[in-house]
Amino acid sequence: MEYSAPKHFISAATIVINENDEILLIKGPIRGWEMPGGQVEEGESLKAAAVRETKEESGVDVEIIKFCGVFQNVQHSITNTLFLAKPIGGNPSTTLESLETGYFSIKEALDMVTLPNFKERIKYCLDERTHPFCIEF
Repeated sequence: MEYSAPKHFISAATIVINENDEILLIKGPIRGWEMPGGQVEEGESLKAAAVRETKEESGVDVEIIKFCGVFQNVQHSITNTLFLAKPIGGNPSTTLESLETGYFSIKEALDMVTLPNFKERIKYCLDERTHPFCIEF
């Protein structure tokens, strides 16, 4: 019998809050406005992936402040990890992975993010009473 390794998709995303209490968003070509993040590469830590993906998608260097929690799509073997972060360098800029980037008030950002599950993730990360969370769906 041949062994087949399980296929799981793991991502790491950041909720980046600057000194003005604004949140960093990127506008992707498919999903619209969202928090920066992406797939964890083989041999890479969750934190390192969150930092790398944020830089790649937004041009902003960040420091991870806190692990917030996990959203898991059990049926599709997708696990999304979420971190709070603060900017430590770079400036919001468009990249190969983003059409627009910028900092927005939390209210404005929540209005801009149209995918309900992304909006929910941001809300969970901003409410420290929920940390750490593990949401399965």
